[in-house]
Amino acid sequence: MTTTPIDFLEELRWRGLLHQCTDEQGLAAHLADPGANPRRAYAGFDPTADSLTIGNLVPIMALVHFARAGHKPLVVMGGGTGMIGDPSGKSAERTLMTTETIAANVARQRGIFEAVFAGAGLPEPEIANNADWLCKLSYLDALRDIGKHFSVNMMIQKESVKERLHNREQGISYTEFSYMILQAYDFAHLFRKQGVTVQLGGSDQWGNIVAGSDLIRRQHATQRDPRASTGSASTADNTPPIPHTPHTFGLTNPLVTKSDGGKFGKTETGAVWLTRERTSPYAIYQFWLNTTDEDIIKFLKLFTLLTKDEIEALEAAHAERPGAREAHRALAHHATALLHGEAEAVNAANAAKALFSGQIADLPKDLLAEVFAEIPSSDHPRTALEGNGVCLTEFLIEVGLAKSKREAREFLANSSVSINGHRATPEHTLTPTDLLHDEIIALRRGKKAWHLTRWS
Repeated sequence: MTTTPIDFLEELRWRGLLHQCTDEQGLAAHLADPGANPRRAYAGFDPTADSLTIGNLVPIMALVHFARAGHKPLVVMGGGTGMIGDPSGKSAERTLMTTETIAANVARQRGIFEAVFAGAGLPEPEIANNADWLCKLSYLDALRDIGKHFSVNMMIQKESVKERLHNREQGISYTEFSYMILQAYDFAHLFRKQGVTVQLGGSDQWGNIVAGSDLIRRQHATQRDPRASTGSASTADNTPPIPHTPHTFGLTNPLVTKSDGGKFGKTETGAVWLTRERTSPYAIYQFWLNTTDEDIIKFLKLFTLLTKDEIEALEAAHAERPGAREAHRALAHHATALLHGEAEAVNAANAAKALFSGQIADLPKDLLAEVFAEIPSSDHPRTALEGNGVCLTEFLIEVGLAKSKREAREFLANSSVSINGHRATPEHTLTPTDLLHDEIIALRRGKKAWHLTRWS
């Protein structure tokens, strides 16, 4: 990866990461000289779980590109706003979490940002927690110094609020209604205390981002002329005009969708997470590998740091030889390495090859467990393997790989059954010598029908 700073907006544009901007021309000028005047941008992340989902990788990548452009990214963990909950995209009131749960989630999410920036070859980003300033606000201070700058008429026009107001069963509490004010205050606080001038986020955050810029403008005007907040300021007398509004900018990334209309980041087993405790490196490698042909180039742009030339070369190779799946393997490798490191990406690729070929005997125990995590499995007493062993013909029926003895014998006669990657004969019986890592036997019928057996 080149060390020459990139053009931030141009990079986002060709990668499909640029959706909305409060002032694109002004922001381009604002970011024009990172060497002499590096700018600061932040994106906020909700601690609703102890991990983030793959959809959150989009604003993280935007922060990565901001750093690659020579500027200073800031990750803001929502330890304060998480006590309220963002109503955006929610049809019902959130269940409030305890402060202990929120703190634990914030702590566990930190490693995600550190891992991605390390995978991108960048220093760790600065990470802040908005609980550090929001929890110090008194209710009266919030009403007097922040709330007075917000119009309720404007707030109820926000899509997420409007929808909930029209739903008489759900409605919206004053708590969630106030979320916009808190997020706007984040921007104002960071602008005032740390010189942050840019806020990034998903397109569903546009209203909150604009509200933050507007709050900064209104607070600045009030500081220059107290009458400004009441609309009584006038230039008819000798009062000096209010100086130009401070330069702050908002930018959003598109919400990622799949070409078939399905929800991005969802699999048959649930959400795809960014920590290995929730989604293993092998599982996330498989997620990328299973990307549809229609989405592959879009995802290469969004979720890797491959250059424009490299991605265009993969696009040409895919158009010429789609069956080779070169672009899919590149996406799976680079996106997995970004999250979990090069070694884990290589291990996942080797495991995928082993599963496809059936040659799994050399896989480490932990990796073997990851590979077969979502494959049908069963537990059996190890003592059954002793003595004469277990008749494979009958066992295939027991584990669901054959419907009858006749069918099981046909599969075995046709060499359609393998044990740990080795072809099984009709006469084979399972014994302790078939165990991998002294506890596992993996059976395969045909190319895709696997069954993992554990013996203890």
